[in-house]
Amino acid sequence: MSLTDIVPPGVVTGDNLLKLLEHARDNGYAIPAVNCTSSSTANACLEAAAKNNSPIMIQVSNGGGKFVVGKSVSDPNAAAAGSVALAYHVRSVAKYYGVPVVLHSDHCAKKLLPWFDGMLEADKVFYEKFGEPLFSSHMLDLSEEPDEENIAICVKYFTEMAKMKIWLEMEIGITGGEEDGVNNEDVDPEKLYTTPEQVYSVYEALSKIGPMFSIAAAFGNVHGVYKPGNVKLSPEKLLAHQMYTKEKISSPLERPIFLVMHGGSGSTDAEISEAVTNGVIKMNIDTDTQWAYWDGLRGFEADKHDYLQGQIGNPDGADKPNKKYYDPRVWIRKAEESMVARVGVSIEKLGSKGKYTKSTEPGEPQFGTKKKTTPITYISLGLLAALTGTVLLRKKK
Repeated sequence: MSLTDIVPPGVVTGDNLLKLLEHARDNGYAIPAVNCTSSSTANACLEAAAKNNSPIMIQVSNGGGKFVVGKSVSDPNAAAAGSVALAYHVRSVAKYYGVPVVLHSDHCAKKLLPWFDGMLEADKVFYEKFGEPLFSSHMLDLSEEPDEENIAICVKYFTEMAKMKIWLEMEIGITGGEEDGVNNEDVDPEKLYTTPEQVYSVYEALSKIGPMFSIAAAFGNVHGVYKPGNVKLSPEKLLAHQMYTKEKISSPLERPIFLVMHGGSGSTDAEISEAVTNGVIKMNIDTDTQWAYWDGLRGFEADKHDYLQGQIGNPDGADKPNKKYYDPRVWIRKAEESMVARVGVSIEKLGSKGKYTKSTEPGEPQFGTKKKTTPITYISLGLLAALTGTVLLRKKK
């Protein structure tokens, strides 16, 4: 059955999210999950997905959330407030792009659990109002902790998340390199490769709570930018995880585990393809799209350099205005166009291109209400809910 027939366009949560990821698993493709730090980068991802008829995952990190709320804000709840704000933006516009969108939060180490708690509080407020969570899914990355503690904390949170049908992504085994302030460049190389036993221990604990979870199992992954071939991945290990768990639970599925791939910047196309074949349904993308966004701006500045040296005066005349060149909507758009193209490359590599026929139905903001209202009313409802969530976050101080 076509994905278009079973999953609606716009932000998907709960049962629809499970259907989406089951379709990816059963049909051998993965969905790109792009770190976004602004409405501009989120819109670029949505545009790329619409152009390529693909589902998309938009994710926000702790640092990304802080950036969204404003770098001058030092409030301890800033990351949660910014993450919630980005989620509301995506919910306001996602349906206008006509493809399924997953709202996700990225790596949350133990020291960042207050951020996770803040987002969950916003999920609960949204759920109580509208019957679904604000976010589709969240990630706990407790891979630096002992396995027993890692799994126990995941069980604790997943038990709460399952009540709202929020997906949990967890990591066991460490992704090397550095990203968003988490530095694993000097980690023990042995920890870069998760064992089948570790993966099964996670599956055994979480499957008792519900099916909506995925595992980021390390197979040599490294965050950051590297030339293809310089990072030695072992995607065949992912198949070993699948076969081990399949045998343990006597599953009829060829790939019973939802797996996630991090640190793909230094990966070859063949390695990515093998990882997807072995059950990866989501791949994180950050470093490459950061460069693409900058490269679009860099190219524009190089091309229009002589028109960007002052408000007045350019090669066309000393009294000629330059507003149409330095207007942020012009150069930000160039950055977006470059990022759209790069996200499109990932969509094609992961096999999700063409998996969803873009909806032609009129778009509308998604704030859970079934009442027939204008887009402005929807947005007002969203702002009200966002304000409620922010107030709750601040009560925790």
